[in-house]
Order: sequence, then C-alpha cells, then structure tokens
Amino acid sequence: MEARDHELKKELAATLQARGELGPEYESALVDSFLEKVEQRLDSTMDRRVRRHLAEQQVTAARGPGAARPPSAAGVGTAGAAAAGFGERFGFAVVSLVLAVPLSAIGVVNAGIEGLVVAWLGIVGVNAVHAAHSGGLFRQRERERRRAVPEWQE
Repeated sequence: MEARDHELKKELAATLQARGELGPEYESALVDSFLEKVEQRLDSTMDRRVRRHLAEQQVTAARGPGAARPPSAAGVGTAGAAAAGFGERFGFAVVSLVLAVPLSAIGVVNAGIEGLVVAWLGIVGVNAVHAAHSGGLFRQRERERRRAVPEWQE
C-alpha cells in the first residue's frame, strides 16, 4: 500500500510541477488528469475487493450450509448454534425497530391512528414470521421438551 501512496504522491508532484510550468490556463485539464488517475486506482482497488469477496462467497457456498457457521459456533454443539441464532434474531430485531420509526411516521401522516396500527401490525407480523421460521418460537419449545424427556422414555 505504501508503494501505491508513493506513486500517487509522485503523480501529484508532477501535476503541480506541470501546472507551475504551463500556467493556470491548463489547471483544469491537469486536475482532471490527476483525478482520472486517482479514480482508476480506486476502481482497480474496488474491483480487487469485489473479486475477493465473490471468491469468498463461492468458497462458502461450495462448502455447503454447515460451513457457513462462524468458527466459534462450529463444533460447539447446540450452545454455539444457539449463540449464532441469537445474533441473527437480535440483529433482525434491531433493524425492525430502526425501520419502525419511519414506518410509524408514514402511517400516522397518511392514515392517522389506523395507519400507525397497521404499520405496527406489519412489523410484529414480520418479526413473528422470522422468529417462527428461524426456530425461535415453536422449534425451541420442542427442543426443550425433548431434552427434558430422556430417549428411553419416548
């Protein structure tokens, strides 16, 4: 990274020197040229990052759904899986609450108290469906019931 910074510094120094020699009438062309070089550098950096990210996603997808768990949850058993599930549910809840503010405002402005009620019913409904789908409500109770009853009694 330092080499790239050094190259940019050299380019800037050359641009400033050329401006001094050519005068202010060429200033906009020199600045545009320098900014184009900076933009090309940024584009190449972003392209590299996007390619790396896509490659990581392809590797993760190729390994299968079990490999997508974070290393701290892998091999820990149900406690690690529960911790990973908690993080997902917590994040979803936070995003829901953040989005609840503008949705509530839009509902009140457009339809009064009825709009507010509809907005919150939608928020609660989406959270309930997400919790049920991710195993947060119904499956968790079933797992707890199975853990409480030994296998030989079933």
